[in-house]
Amino acid sequence: MDRSRFYTLRFSCPDTVGIVARVASFIAEHGGWILRSSQHSDEESGRFFMRVEVRADSLPFSFEALQERFAPLAQDMAMDWQISDSAVRKRVVILVSRQMHCLYDLLERWQSGELPIDIPCIISNHDDARGLTEWHGIPFHHVPIDKSDKAAAFDEIERLFVQAEGEVMVLARFMQILPPSLCERLRGRVLNIHHSFLPSFVGAAPYLQAYRRGVKQVGATCHYVTAKLDDGPIIDQDVVRVSHTDSVRDLIRYGKDIEKAVLARGLRHHLEDRVMISGNRTIVL
Repeated sequence: MDRSRFYTLRFSCPDTVGIVARVASFIAEHGGWILRSSQHSDEESGRFFMRVEVRADSLPFSFEALQERFAPLAQDMAMDWQISDSAVRKRVVILVSRQMHCLYDLLERWQSGELPIDIPCIISNHDDARGLTEWHGIPFHHVPIDKSDKAAAFDEIERLFVQAEGEVMVLARFMQILPPSLCERLRGRVLNIHHSFLPSFVGAAPYLQAYRRGVKQVGATCHYVTAKLDDGPIIDQDVVRVSHTDSVRDLIRYGKDIEKAVLARGLRHHLEDRVMISGNRTIVL
């Protein structure tokens, strides 16, 4: 057996006494070896959030059997739950427009093994990223977006995503607004990097907005995409200090470094099943 392989149990349920004890007892009864465990009791929502990693070779049955055996406990405690297998790489489809710094960064992390994912394809509304994508041996799809008929383009993007058996969609500076219907169908599965510290400076040209306000720091935000522009649950953020001597071009340059790091961190949190959505907030365990 591969001793590095583990299963991740992630759940939320109504908060009450004894949740950790019941889950830990279930694992212990089957000889399970807990590698890591974290939890959070959220007073505002009245829910309890927990994430547990269990060494796969410590259990006497398969991944499917673990799901089947855990289901009655989950039902009894009214859990919203899932179990994932570290040996199964998630399939991530990346969307990009003309600015490719985030795409370059994700591809480097993927190629070096830092991001253990499969990238079945990359989709863009421009042709600029074709050479970079195909050099990495990844299928590239150019889907132009006609302002007079955006629906057809987004139908094609969704078709390509489904055809690629995509599990996660990453908007790596994809400068188009997804239609509400697509946001709803892929709820909790589309990550975006926005080039400002949300909720400040939503929409277009946030660095110009920040410059005109004379801010002393600029930032970036990785968040889930919802029908409301730049308002989805926030996964990760960061900032860098700036001064009155910095131009808009300087802010953009500083911001690109933060965007890359924040998107990579946010995506890693999602891939490792650390993020749970609670209303318009996230619990990152």
